Amino acid sequence: MAVDPAFSAIKPNQTGFYVWRIEDMALVPYPKEEYGKFYNGDSYLLYSASERGQQAGPNVAFKEAKGALEQFVHFWLGSETSQDEAGVAAIKAVELDDFLGGSPVQMRETEGNESARFMGYFRESLRILQGGVASGFKHVSDEYTPLLFSVKGKRAPLIRQLKEVSWKEMTEGDVFVLDTKDHIFVWTGRSANRYEKMHGAKLAQKIKAEHGGSIIVFVEDGQEHLLPSAEREKFNSLLNLKEKDLSPVVSDEVTDKERSSEIKLYQCTDESGTLKITEVKTAPLYQTDLNSQDVYIIDNLPAAVFVWVGKKASKQERSESMRNVQAYIKKKNYPSSTRIVRVLDSGEPVEFKSLFKSWKEKDAQVGLGKAYVYGRGIAKVMDTHFDASSLHEQPKLAAESQMVDDASGEKIIYRIEDFELAKIPDNHYGMFFSGDTYVIHYKYLINGRENHIIYFWIGQRCGQDEAGTAALKAVELDTKLGGSAVQVRVVQGKEPPHFLAILGGRMVVFHGGLASAFEKQDGETDEGIPKSYMLQVRGNAPHNTRAIQVDMEAASLNSNDTFVVKTPSESFIWAGKGSTGDEREMAKVVADRAKIDPISVYEGQEKDDFWEAIGGKGEYASNKILADESPDFDPRLFQCSNASGKFKAEEIIEFNQNDLVPDDVMVLDACTTIYVWIGAESNKTERERAMQMAQEYLKTDPSGRKDIPIVQIRQGQEPPTFTGFFGAWDDKMWEGQSGFEGVKQAMAQSDPSGVIMTSKSGYEGSVYPIEVLKEKDPEKLPYGVDATKKETYLTIEDFKEAFKMTKEEFAKLPTWKQQDLKKSAGIF
Repeated sequence: MAVDPAFSAIKPNQTGFYVWRIEDMALVPYPKEEYGKFYNGDSYLLYSASERGQQAGPNVAFKEAKGALEQFVHFWLGSETSQDEAGVAAIKAVELDDFLGGSPVQMRETEGNESARFMGYFRESLRILQGGVASGFKHVSDEYTPLLFSVKGKRAPLIRQLKEVSWKEMTEGDVFVLDTKDHIFVWTGRSANRYEKMHGAKLAQKIKAEHGGSIIVFVEDGQEHLLPSAEREKFNSLLNLKEKDLSPVVSDEVTDKERSSEIKLYQCTDESGTLKITEVKTAPLYQTDLNSQDVYIIDNLPAAVFVWVGKKASKQERSESMRNVQAYIKKKNYPSSTRIVRVLDSGEPVEFKSLFKSWKEKDAQVGLGKAYVYGRGIAKVMDTHFDASSLHEQPKLAAESQMVDDASGEKIIYRIEDFELAKIPDNHYGMFFSGDTYVIHYKYLINGRENHIIYFWIGQRCGQDEAGTAALKAVELDTKLGGSAVQVRVVQGKEPPHFLAILGGRMVVFHGGLASAFEKQDGETDEGIPKSYMLQVRGNAPHNTRAIQVDMEAASLNSNDTFVVKTPSESFIWAGKGSTGDEREMAKVVADRAKIDPISVYEGQEKDDFWEAIGGKGEYASNKILADESPDFDPRLFQCSNASGKFKAEEIIEFNQNDLVPDDVMVLDACTTIYVWIGAESNKTERERAMQMAQEYLKTDPSGRKDIPIVQIRQGQEPPTFTGFFGAWDDKMWEGQSGFEGVKQAMAQSDPSGVIMTSKSGYEGSVYPIEVLKEKDPEKLPYGVDATKKETYLTIEDFKEAFKMTKEEFAKLPTWKQQDLKKSAGIF
């Protein structure tokens, strides 16, 4: 296939960002100053190449890549583009893919349904404008006809030019920018979010710069009548206030679906020229479900439909993969706007790999306990004797090791008893019962600053009441500490490294619970510990060792582990053939609790006294197996909300600290740990339900993880185990950060004559003209207006004109007199 001259500047191993538009059925380089502007009558092709873990987009430097490239080819189709132009964009995407050796991820983007990755390229401004190259469009700066733009979305709002200037195009949930050239009105709906407001202000500034000078006017929903007379007249001439009838906000529940419940895997073949699609299975999906000789379709609506092309698939299957998945979408009667992503074997992006229960890259580290893979690097197992301050100076190391210090701080351990905290004796530290819940308060110093972690541990056999109480007591303890603690939810068997390290490798979980601990049973000590027991020990260092009680019989043994056996008179350490010296040493630490010198027993060399201690010889699992492989995993950041009554998690691609915005609750998925970050200005409901939201997030995770540690942290109290995932971290970033009101004030101060803001004239709340308030039908009054107190919605000036007195004078009148006056004014 001939190479399009448009690709001549691209070097296969170089980072860069390119945009072309389809003009006269050919690719034409798009001017860089126009990046972020897309016309709905056009089709575009984009190519992004960046080093793994580095920012991508228009500002990426063109240079030789030092590591592996992340390559993405997007073709974007406007809602009014022609079929011919859309077809050329798709063909050129295939040509570019071939030119680059078939390695890029290919993504079909449609107007209004852009992927998070595509949106992430244009965080500052993504504008969808009316027109196109074929229709002879004009730049906004040359257009004198008033234009209306909507600013809608979270974090990276989409700016769209609307077809007409009309209240029918507007909702109370978004921001709208009305451009009349002389005036640029920024109208903010009462339910608009902070991102929409901030982007509305930025858009107004950009349009003003394009015009070469305009007056920016900020006006809030319900405050239109407080505009200065000239601006009010101009606004009203285009958006007649008597015709104000906002469209209802579309609920998220109308379009949302469960993320994981509908994931399906299909095998795609093209036999005898006929497309054949066979369903293979539904979630959970495994990497082994994919065969490199075949092509597969993964249906993950509403997010996207993926087509995976195996390395050994034919050239024809590769080139026709996008056509085949489009045929699949048509066959399923899915919307034409459905997002399509084509990925190549061994070049899968994180969005794709996250759909599978496990994913392992070729040549990645093997062996859990030998190395841990977190984020974008491999952290070797370390002991806990190191300079704790170095972790805070090197947060990436802390993130990889999941250690905040050397575990030598102070700890107090409580058990939940009768729904209260009961401190357990120091000599019982590390001893847990699977039927109980515990709260551990850990305190440590870093550079003279006192830090707190509150772990609440939930046994596998505890009741829901106990689990709920542990979470509640953790919150109460955090409150007593002034909200400065990091809260960590820990489920038995999924303890994080630091939790195990502070117990010094001596964590033991016995069967039973509170009752057996206080009501002595036959064969138990006064503390509820069985006089005879058998522990399965796993781990080779203090930060990964735990011992769990198992049935005292031969069938419980396993060649890959070590076991501690204790009877009233003797103690044994049994070492399987697959165990290591480090694991046997940790078993000795566990056995030390028995206070009887243990007898070392090696598999295959057991004597009769050992078999007698566990009830006799018997069969057990004796096949030596490799330890679980560490998954290849990039950390992922999500903005989470349940404001609609249904949980929703939206991913932020290529995140950094700037994506942690104070009025959000965020979830950082670090594979083995889930972090919940609570912004200082987040709403009360989301703060109170943060832990529950994290659990809901795990329920929607296609990989099927559950019960992994959940860490709750507050803005300004981030530990290095969290900050290390964000690259450069600025502790002072949020100091003095301005909100929307601050941005408006700053704009007004820098250009006093070029910015106008509505003044409430001492009135707090929405105001309306008396003509609007004379409406007799309460259902037809503006949203939020109390029909029994219409007079309170008048401006001070309108109130005086209607009643010939001030609001204070009116308030002193008897009720009957007030009602007569309201009748006379026509607003009773």
